[in-house]
Amino acid sequence: MRLLFLLFTFSLSSIYAQNKGSITGKITSEGEPLAFVNVYLGNTTKGSTTDKNGNYTITDLNYDTYTIYASFTGFKTKKQRLTISKPSTVLNFDLNESESLDEIVISGTLKPISRRDSPVPVEVYSTTFLKKNPTPSIFEAMQNVNGVRPQINCNVCNTGDIHINGLEGPYTLVLIDGMPIVSGLSTVYGLSGIPNSLIEQIEIVKGPASSLYGSEAVGGLINVITKSPDKASKIFADGFVTSWGEVNADLGFKANISDKTSLLVGVNYFNYSNPIDNNNDNFTDLTLQDRISVFQKWNYKRKNNRVFDVAGRFFYEDRWGGEMQWNKSYRGGDEVYGESIYTTRYELLGNYQLPVKENMFLQFSYTDHDQNSVYGDTPYLAQQRIGFTQLTWYKTYNKHDILVGTAARYNYYNDNTTATDTADEVTIPSVFIQDNIAFNSKSNLLLGARYDYDERHGSIFTPRIAYKYKSDNETILRFNAGTGFRVVNLFTEEHAALTGARDVIIAEELEPERSYNINFNYLKTFYTKNHNIFTIDASAWYTYFTNVILPDYDTNPNEIIYDNLDGHAITTGVSANLDISFTNGLKVLVGATLQDVTQTEDGETSKQILTESFSGTWGVSYTFYNPKIALDYTGNIYGPMRLPLLSDLDPRSEYSPVWSIQNIQATYTLADFEIYGGVKNILDWTPNKGNPFIIARADDPFDKNVEFDNNGDVIATADNPYALTFDPTYVYAPNQGRRLFLGLRYNLR
Repeated sequence: MRLLFLLFTFSLSSIYAQNKGSITGKITSEGEPLAFVNVYLGNTTKGSTTDKNGNYTITDLNYDTYTIYASFTGFKTKKQRLTISKPSTVLNFDLNESESLDEIVISGTLKPISRRDSPVPVEVYSTTFLKKNPTPSIFEAMQNVNGVRPQINCNVCNTGDIHINGLEGPYTLVLIDGMPIVSGLSTVYGLSGIPNSLIEQIEIVKGPASSLYGSEAVGGLINVITKSPDKASKIFADGFVTSWGEVNADLGFKANISDKTSLLVGVNYFNYSNPIDNNNDNFTDLTLQDRISVFQKWNYKRKNNRVFDVAGRFFYEDRWGGEMQWNKSYRGGDEVYGESIYTTRYELLGNYQLPVKENMFLQFSYTDHDQNSVYGDTPYLAQQRIGFTQLTWYKTYNKHDILVGTAARYNYYNDNTTATDTADEVTIPSVFIQDNIAFNSKSNLLLGARYDYDERHGSIFTPRIAYKYKSDNETILRFNAGTGFRVVNLFTEEHAALTGARDVIIAEELEPERSYNINFNYLKTFYTKNHNIFTIDASAWYTYFTNVILPDYDTNPNEIIYDNLDGHAITTGVSANLDISFTNGLKVLVGATLQDVTQTEDGETSKQILTESFSGTWGVSYTFYNPKIALDYTGNIYGPMRLPLLSDLDPRSEYSPVWSIQNIQATYTLADFEIYGGVKNILDWTPNKGNPFIIARADDPFDKNVEFDNNGDVIATADNPYALTFDPTYVYAPNQGRRLFLGLRYNLR
């Protein structure tokens, strides 16, 4: 009987084993074996890693049909459908090196071009980069980009702008799909609410781009490129919560309305309704926010594959910060201090290829921005409308790649301040031309010029030149030079002009800002014998301003003075990124920037306020493939920056210390789902450390107990020993400390 039982068990095992199979194979590249390649089966937890000879084995597989992936850093991922119907199956892969520099970019030349071939250096950041440190807005996502810093301008309402290479936020032009719709009022309030899951990539150009984009592109530009409906997932969702009570949710889908029409819809919702005061000044550490953004993009298939895309976005935000006991019944009064901002915004943009033989495109955009805000008992009601249209013609002739275009920009702005007695309304027509000359396969020269006419300032001419030399496929040298021109919109760009107790003094009629810039860029990729990949991207720049409008906090502690610069300003620096991809799956991106930003007036040179002398960023990633878990460690570090003090008695530090914000995240992937979580600001760094207080006179925000002498200077008293007035502009880092986060993503392809 026992013998019969053993025979029966053996027979069952044999039958079961016959329904199990294995896959073996070898992974090579150009005939050479690749070690540490990840080989895995889609929608399962089955996988393996190749040994030093490139061999792999995956066992214990049910007879079925699978999709097998071979993934290796620095190489293009390959996949193959395979049916397992026998005990052993052999599948080999030959991988090709990934041309990471062959990403298609637009921002440098206004024309789609390989990043490797672009004479203008363009940095590209994909959604993979954004996922390494998930954030609810583009503004926060820029914190780990070398040479780019999101600057918070107010401790109370937490609005800010983005600095590039030490230049203030208004010098950075933010585009959406190549359209300049984030400017003026939205420079401060419009960088939120773009669903990150809708972003295809972010392109960053450091240095002036005024010859193509006009005013505001003096310091550089950030172009947020959204996905086309063809490339988006059928359904996608991404949401996370934090231990501070923040909730962020992205939800979207694509649909084919007809054979020729497709639609992409995305909705972003963010809410933070949990007042926290960890630094005990009775003011909210983080502004409370409730916002929603709805985005639609339509794609129309036309004859001969001509382009026609139309997109629109609606944005609404209600944010406030202030004393912990504030509520909306106190809005605009002088009893309890609060800064409350209601923002309503509409956007429309499109791209239409003309039905002609020539390669011609008509682009257009329109924005309507309404802001209803109060800063304590100071109301600021503003409306802004911007219309933009641009016609471009691309023509290739022998070695010349020519771009000719004409544009017109309509600006309407009106507010309730004394600076705008009547609405500011102007239309600025422009023409531009660019010729990218390919001398041979190694070098090309780009010549460009733009002419604008602004009835307030007359003719504006902005030329530029760029030269690229590619000694081999892995070494590229670039030289760029150009001019910049910018018209200052004071109250739409300078939040400090509206908040706090300082009086705003416009000493004279503000003239346009003009600058000259040169930039050198070196790009080199190394491949080791072990197939590790090292990429160095280094730049040096020099910018000279003949006029610059900066807020003067120093002359009088009770005033912010704006006037033309009687002298010059200089921004110079060097930066470098090192991107390393190891064969074992470890990926490291490290960047550093050294810069010197000064202004010279009346023979005296001073450091620009709120500008760091050095900064660094990093990201370290490692992925395990069985189970599929990715670890990401990201962070930044900033050197000292000069801060705005109110008096000689002000006890706060004149310079910020060296500070760093670091984050860690783990992501688990299972089929179409990703579960992620981690810790933000691991070191719990906040700017109140080492300072007696951050907000001056937080206990008397309406200066009711401040005494002044006959000259308007503050008198030191027992209640006010440091002779201060209420002022929240002493800010250089977020007040938000350590917090946990947990999120879930879903993508149905």
